[in-house]
Amino acid sequence: MLTALAIAIAALLIVALALLLFTRWHTQRLDTLYPPRGQFVEIEGGRIHLTDTAAIGAARGTVLLIHGASGNEADMRLPLASRLAALGYRVVSVDRPGLGWSARLGGRDDASPARQAQLLRAAAEKIGVQRAIVIGHSLSGVLCLQLALDHRSFTQGLILLAPVSHPWPGGIEFYYTVAARPVVGPLFAHTLTLPIALASINAALASVFHPQMTPDDYRARTAVDLVLRPTNFQANAQDVAVIKDFVTREAPRYRAIAVPTVIVTGDKDGIVYTHIHSAGCAKDIPGATLTVLPGVGHSPHWAYPDAVVQAVLQVSERMKVPRL
Repeated sequence: MLTALAIAIAALLIVALALLLFTRWHTQRLDTLYPPRGQFVEIEGGRIHLTDTAAIGAARGTVLLIHGASGNEADMRLPLASRLAALGYRVVSVDRPGLGWSARLGGRDDASPARQAQLLRAAAEKIGVQRAIVIGHSLSGVLCLQLALDHRSFTQGLILLAPVSHPWPGGIEFYYTVAARPVVGPLFAHTLTLPIALASINAALASVFHPQMTPDDYRARTAVDLVLRPTNFQANAQDVAVIKDFVTREAPRYRAIAVPTVIVTGDKDGIVYTHIHSAGCAKDIPGATLTVLPGVGHSPHWAYPDAVVQAVLQVSERMKVPRL
């Protein structure tokens, strides 16, 4: 009996070691395949990675692009930056702390949207951006709302793309809960998550873009696989794990938002409840307008980027009108 148990334990240890070594090897491979594409800005003992696209022609201001869960700055930059730059906007696209090539700065509250809003504002100001129109997708809708609430001198306007913003029925996927835990999370992230995710990432992307097809070469162009690295996966899981409690506390404050706001979403979103989040923002934020794109899923900035550009132009025009 003891011999059989010892053999089973040894076998499990060998499998765990093999998974650990594979994860380490593939993480190094991802680092080589997808190096940083922008610049690093040092803040509070850490660094934020961002890309800075210059405006073409007469300057119209700055747009700050903030990606959602499981992504990095390229998800927002690729469909939007060149379009907006051609209209005269400087476009800054950031990796949120702990994702892409931005550091997790090690603070106790680094997963908090309020903390991330503070850090990203600091990074933007380091490159000379004092005010910006802020665009956020999905989970980063909450972060953008925090910028409007707590950083009013910085935030000129909001565009929320299929945002997360309000409490919703149900919870989150189990692997986020596991990966976010202090002890079990690192073990899970350094052994199981990468090989499992590699086998399922194409299906996961298909569900995000449905009913649209995943854009051609999306994985390679956006380097989305970077989120499979253990430290990124844990940071992403922590961000998702805190969000429901956070929006439950913060949603009553949205009526205090005083900047022009446009919400753009799809009526076929299978990831975030449009009738709860997008409709809730339109109801709660004074003067907000809602654009619902027919037949569009969770990524309106890829399916219909011109709708996002139009939202920026709308916000820019409304910024010229004094609020009573």
